[in-house]
Amino acid sequence: MSLPPLVEPAAELSVDEVRRYSRHLIIPDVGMAGQKRLKNAKVLCVGAGGLGSPALMYLAAAGVGTLGVIDFDVVDESNLQRQIIHGQSDVGRPKAESAAATVREINPLVEVVIHNEALTTENVMEIFSGYDLIVDGTDNFATRYMVNDAAVLLGKPYVWGSIYRFDGQASVFWAEHGPCYRCLYPEPPPPGMVPSCAEGGVLGVLCASIGSIQVNEAIKLLTGIGDPLVGRLMIYDALEMKYRDVKVRKDPECVLCGKNPTVTELLEDYEAFCGAISDEAAQAASGSTITALELKAMQDNGENIFLVDVREVNEYEIVSIPGATLIPKGEFLNGSALEKLPQDKKIVLHCKSGARSAEALAVVKAAGFADAVHVGGGVLSWVKTVDPSLPSY
Repeated sequence: MSLPPLVEPAAELSVDEVRRYSRHLIIPDVGMAGQKRLKNAKVLCVGAGGLGSPALMYLAAAGVGTLGVIDFDVVDESNLQRQIIHGQSDVGRPKAESAAATVREINPLVEVVIHNEALTTENVMEIFSGYDLIVDGTDNFATRYMVNDAAVLLGKPYVWGSIYRFDGQASVFWAEHGPCYRCLYPEPPPPGMVPSCAEGGVLGVLCASIGSIQVNEAIKLLTGIGDPLVGRLMIYDALEMKYRDVKVRKDPECVLCGKNPTVTELLEDYEAFCGAISDEAAQAASGSTITALELKAMQDNGENIFLVDVREVNEYEIVSIPGATLIPKGEFLNGSALEKLPQDKKIVLHCKSGARSAEALAVVKAAGFADAVHVGGGVLSWVKTVDPSLPSY
């Protein structure tokens, strides 16, 4: 389905721009008019991470006139395996600033707008209103739903992408011409059902595959060429090297973009809507969370504890807290872990950051281990506050 161009052409291209974009200009479908539209376009990338890196770089190279980047995080060494817009010298630097510097190096003709802040319900509408198109490179469900809702309420299209291990997905959501994200995913998955890339990993080059598809769709939308992924979900399997697309129809009963919407403004709390952890886990963790320093004190004092690491084997091989026994979270959920827990010791659970151990804690407490606790912040907190010589991930 061909759609009209999203933006009007700029008045002209400079001599330098003609030289730079000559390979676009000689493509009949793009030509001078298409390149002028790119020059006049304002595109916001939400996130300067795995997907945002290739997206920002190729949007800059393509000649998008104004590029916005919003990210509140700083560059960590573990980012460099896939977030290619950053380099070793950027470690510790705000991602938005690092990304902007790379964009300017790629194309000094592009205007870069830095939003070095978290995207929230308080600022999303104002920030989005200054752009023609949104490219979503987020990695959590709460922000994805917020991006979708703000885009629909503002009548703006956005290009969505998702990556996990060897699998990637991409689509274009534009309620005016097709479905929105809620049509595809009416409700977020249950807490803990879908691991994040931080928990399950991602093949670095997969980011380039999906990020470049997002840019391809952005260029098509801005210039009005080709058949964009509106109403289609593109699915990529990097191991099998297969692409396929699935039709996504607009849901007439969608709570946001359907014929009788019930969501007519942003939700107050998207984290609560998506449920970072289950209610049972939150209840179990309340009053039963200790710090990494408190765990260290327990060990130093010779307290009678049984420390359990509920991460996966490959994570345990990267870094582990001394004295921890590995019992993955899945064994707690299916009940097989309970027989491995001693009755005469205090059970202390930990994971990478605290979410999975909270879920396991709920199971342990329900089984009668009333004094069990978990480590808030997990092994990351241990590395940060107890033993910085250990690797982080």
